[in-house]
Amino acid sequence: MSGALARQLNDPSFATLWDELQWRGLVHVSTDAKELSELLEGAPITYYCGFDPTAPSLHLGNLVQLLLLRRLQLKGHNPLGLVGGSTGLVGDPKPTAERTLNDRETVAEWVGYLGAQISKFLDFGGSNPARLVNNLDWTAPMSAIDFLREIGKHFRVGTMLKKDAVSARLNSEAGISYTEFSYQVLQALDFLELHRQYGCVLQTGGSDQWGNLTSGTDLIHKVEGVSAHAIGTPLITNSDGTKFGKSEGNAIWLDPNLTSPYAMYQFWLNTLDADVVDRLKVFTFLTRTEIDGYVAKVEAEPFKREAQRRLAWEVTALVHGDAAADAVVEASAALFGNGDLFALDADTVRGATTELPQATVSAGTLVATALVDSGLCDSVSDARRAIKQGGVAINNVTIDDEAATVGGATLAGGVSILRRGKKTLAALVIG
Repeated sequence: MSGALARQLNDPSFATLWDELQWRGLVHVSTDAKELSELLEGAPITYYCGFDPTAPSLHLGNLVQLLLLRRLQLKGHNPLGLVGGSTGLVGDPKPTAERTLNDRETVAEWVGYLGAQISKFLDFGGSNPARLVNNLDWTAPMSAIDFLREIGKHFRVGTMLKKDAVSARLNSEAGISYTEFSYQVLQALDFLELHRQYGCVLQTGGSDQWGNLTSGTDLIHKVEGVSAHAIGTPLITNSDGTKFGKSEGNAIWLDPNLTSPYAMYQFWLNTLDADVVDRLKVFTFLTRTEIDGYVAKVEAEPFKREAQRRLAWEVTALVHGDAAADAVVEASAALFGNGDLFALDADTVRGATTELPQATVSAGTLVATALVDSGLCDSVSDARRAIKQGGVAINNVTIDDEAATVGGATLAGGVSILRRGKKTLAALVIG
C-alpha cells in the first residue's frame, strides 16, 4: 500500500460512517438514510461508481467520488471502479447540447488512462481489495433485440421523460437524441449487472446523476425483487457563485500533463476563506478536531492562509504524491523570493512556469524591453520606472540599472523568472 493510502483513515470520533459522511457534506440525496447507515455499519457490502471516458483524464469533480469510494473501503466495504467503455461511446446528456461522440479507438485509449488514475486512489490489496470493471464487457455481446426485450421493457417513457437531465434537454433548443435519451437505461443495466456478478447493492455519483442512479435501483427491484441503494453527492460550488474546479475557464485535471502539480497547488491555495473549511472536509482526511483547529485559524488570522496551505498540500499530495507536493511548495517559495530557484529541477520549473506569461528574448535584450514583451509593464518608460524603484528582479536578483540587459545563468529548462513587485511573474525563454 502506498504511503498516501496508508495515511488515510476515517475519523473515529463519529458514531457511524454515515454521520461522518454527512458532516463532511458528502451526502446531498440518497435512498433511505436509516437503512444506508445500518448497511454501512454492518457486514461488508459491494458498491460502485462509474466514470465515463469523455476526456483523457479525470478532474476534481471526479475526485469527490473517488474519495467517497475510498472512505467506504476504509470501513471494510468492497469498491468497484467502473470505467464506461460503452457509456463513454454514447455520452451522458449535458444540460444544453448533444455531446460530440468520440471514435471507438479514442474511447478505448481513454478507458486505460482513467483506469490507471482510479487505481491510485483505492487499495487493490488487503482483505477488501478494489476491482476495476468495464461496462463494455457486458454490453458489447448483447444484441439490440436482447437489450430491448430484457432491459428496455422495464422502463416507462413517461418516467424517463421526468428525469432532470432529460427534461432540461427537452426544454432546450437542442432537444435530445434517442442515443442520449437511452443513457439512463445503459447505466441502470450496469447496476443490475454488477448486482448479479458481485452482489453490488450501492451506487454513488453526483447529485446531477440522481435520475440515472435511481434508474438502476428501480431496475434491480423490478428484475431481482430486492432493494438497492444510491448516494448522490452535492455539486460543489464556490461561495461567490463561481463554478468549482475551474481555473481561467479550464478544468483542473488529475493528469499532471494536463494540470501540473504546481497549478494544482496554486488552485487550492487560492481557495476563498469562506470555502476553505468545506474543502478540507470533502477533499482531505483531516479529522474533525484538526479541521476545527483551522476554523479557528481562519477566523482569527485569515491573512496567514494556514488552512489554504494545508489544503493545497494535502490535495496535491493525494493526487500527485508527497514528493511532488513538497517540490511545488519549494517552487512557490522560490518563485516569490523565499528560496533557491536554481535548486529546482527542470520538471518543477516547467510546471511552475506553464501558468505564467511567457516571452522569448535574446541575451542582451534590455530588461525594460523584456518587462514590456512579457506584459509585466505597459511601456518602456513604465518599465524603467519600476526598475528605478527597485521593484524588478530576474531569478530573485534585484535589477537596479535601467540599462541592465537579460543574461547570465538560467534555471533548469533554460528559462529565467522575471518578477515585478512581490507577486507579478513572467517566464523568460532566452532564445
